[in-house]
Amino acid sequence: MSTTQIDLDQHLLTKAAEVLGTKTKKDTVNEALRRVVEQEARRRHVDELAGGALPDLADPDIMAGAWR
Repeated sequence: MSTTQIDLDQHLLTKAAEVLGTKTKKDTVNEALRRVVEQEARRRHVDELAGGALPDLADPDIMAGAWR
């Protein structure tokens, strides 16, 4: 972990802490960064699926057996 000095918008930091349920500046920034990274990973997965990454999902015969 590294130490970095940055100027933060106090109003945004307070609002973010309320949304994230965090108590410290450090926790708020780290949680916000973690969520951004996770959201991007989910978006990429959705894009892969939309692009046909799992063609079996569109095959009714295969999917009929998947839900048993």
